[in-house]
Amino acid sequence: MSRLECKQDANLARCTCTYEPCSRKGLCCDCIAYHRRYDELPGCLFPPEAERTYDRSVAHFVSLHSRQHAQR
Repeated sequence: MSRLECKQDANLARCTCTYEPCSRKGLCCDCIAYHRRYDELPGCLFPPEAERTYDRSVAHFVSLHSRQHAQR
């Protein structure tokens, strides 16, 4: 089985993280592993206004999506 190559340049072009000193931008596997270690989700899963709060908690993600579904 071959290993997938990281497409860091393509990932970086799509990365919506606004945390500028982040060393994991474009390295999605590293980003996910980092946030999982802290029971968080990566910023790319949040809408822009929520991402800018830097609250990456699962609880924040669920509350955002619960409100979104309640408004439908």
